[in-house]
Amino acid sequence: MRAIWSGSIAFGLVNVPVKLYSATESHDVDMHQVHDKDGGRIRYQRRCEVCGEIVEYSDIEKAYDDGDHRVIITKQDIEALPAEDDDDIEVLQFVPSDQIDSIMLEKSYFLEPTSKTPKAYLLLRQTLEDTDRTAIVKITLRTRTRLAILRTCGKMLMIQTLRWADEIRDVDFKGVNSKAKIGKKELDMAATLVESYSQDFEPAEFEDDYQVELRKLIDAKIEAGEAVDLEKTFPDEQEDEETGGEVVDLMEALRQSVNTSRKTKKSGSKKSKKKAS
Repeated sequence: MRAIWSGSIAFGLVNVPVKLYSATESHDVDMHQVHDKDGGRIRYQRRCEVCGEIVEYSDIEKAYDDGDHRVIITKQDIEALPAEDDDDIEVLQFVPSDQIDSIMLEKSYFLEPTSKTPKAYLLLRQTLEDTDRTAIVKITLRTRTRLAILRTCGKMLMIQTLRWADEIRDVDFKGVNSKAKIGKKELDMAATLVESYSQDFEPAEFEDDYQVELRKLIDAKIEAGEAVDLEKTFPDEQEDEETGGEVVDLMEALRQSVNTSRKTKKSGSKKSKKKAS
């Protein structure tokens, strides 16, 4: 794994030397576009609409156009901006962890201590854990200044970049202001339904079904060629007869959902016992 940034966490007079690593990666199957007639690879060209020439990426600049004014922003213009080449993760403030709304979170990065004596790194990690605080920080990544949070993740410190406040849309949907009355029986039944689904979250128990099936299709085509029997490869699953039909009454829908959840849990429990034996 290759570090994408190195610098220091700076708060007060304390500096914590660190390296930054991307914490996530895509598991999607890589594919490219081809012509359906002959399988030829599709290539995109950057063609200028003024002169008609195909333009190399190195000759492309950016432009801003608001309808009335158009200006070209060159690479030199971007490099001249003051937010360049900052090797510090600047701690702006420490806030209660529950004040971070998950809608603001973007990409995650692991922080590795690089000092010969990582005492400052360990001290910061322990302090965040003991105080249940999250640090609001600024970091410059790939020439852009980003707002981020600094928090603990197991034995490590982690950076998660944030969206800026003006990037979160302010909406007010009509339905959420409805004055429809919710009865106690409905609340109790809904709570029972939630309880019937309640368990500890284990991320490893879940998988990306689409990517699994896509990989299955690719393997089948590699083995059998293009003439793959799709119905044999992906047989239709029998739908549960008891779950069919539209339920209009909310209370009845809740009741049926609870019953279905309980049956599913019992079935899963029996399967687990068989595997264990």
